[in-house]
Amino acid sequence: MPKKPSVTVKEVAAHAGVSVATVSRAMQLPDKVAADTVAQVMRSVAALGYRPNPHARNLRTSRTHLIVTLVPNLANPFFAEVIRGIEEVALQQGYSVLIGESRMDAAREQSYVDLIAGGHADGLITFTGRTPWPRIEGALPVVNACSDFTDKKVTSVDVDNVAAARSATDYLIALGHQDIGFVTGGSHSPNSLGRLAGYRAALEAAGLAVDPKHISDGNFTIESGIRAVETLLDRDPNLTAIFCANDEMALGVIKGAKARGRRVPEDLSVIGFDDINFAKHFDPPLTTIAQPMGDLGREAIGLLLEILNDPATPPRKRILPASLVIRGSTAPKAR
Repeated sequence: MPKKPSVTVKEVAAHAGVSVATVSRAMQLPDKVAADTVAQVMRSVAALGYRPNPHARNLRTSRTHLIVTLVPNLANPFFAEVIRGIEEVALQQGYSVLIGESRMDAAREQSYVDLIAGGHADGLITFTGRTPWPRIEGALPVVNACSDFTDKKVTSVDVDNVAAARSATDYLIALGHQDIGFVTGGSHSPNSLGRLAGYRAALEAAGLAVDPKHISDGNFTIESGIRAVETLLDRDPNLTAIFCANDEMALGVIKGAKARGRRVPEDLSVIGFDDINFAKHFDPPLTTIAQPMGDLGREAIGLLLEILNDPATPPRKRILPASLVIRGSTAPKAR
């Protein structure tokens, strides 16, 4: 089926019985246009299904200097640190940041993305495992951050989740642990799947079996970590170590293990992922994979600004380094 031609501003003007300039002013500067004229133009816009393309206008008039940042869960402290990096660069470059919480709801995500199609925002940085598409033509002003994104049409920045998770699991194996559990962030999360793959790869490389009963699903919250450690220890009381797909779940695992009389790290070693600020202040301080959270944010906004300044910029994938930080929640397996 041939693609339906886009409605032009000239067609809107003809339908409304006004000039093209009046349509532009009514949509961009409605306070400078008579209220009845604005209403007339908006009725024509709705009737014709017109969507402005802000990237086809003159750069001076099209820029809103507003960036939408879309996160799955505002309560997660990891995102707060990355957003801080985004805002640091955005403010230096004269941009404001609108933060939206998707709650993994496609309709909520699309409502934020449509701000770009409507000319109310310039671009999007999304932390979700999928990228909702702005309904515009031309280059996509979108960067996917921190979600192990594989769509080559979209610029992204992340760490190597598989390699980082493998290094965490390798460390537990080097400490003598063989019965090692893993707490996922759920099957909807590409990051969690990548970290699960790294855990599996490390066990297999060491000649250890990947036992399904040693894997429990969480949802990146402390509460899910508490539930997960209860499940894992019920399935196998002989577990001596647990690796979690983020720090919040690892803190929950420590809390839940202590509630069952397990000492950390004497009876159970625990490793997290992210290195949020709470990690080093917990009891015991959490061994974890440190993500460069601020750098991830600064890189994401930098990549987006490059796209906005040159729409011909090809999609790219940037991988930043992650590192194992050893603290007090891990120890050699008890003899």
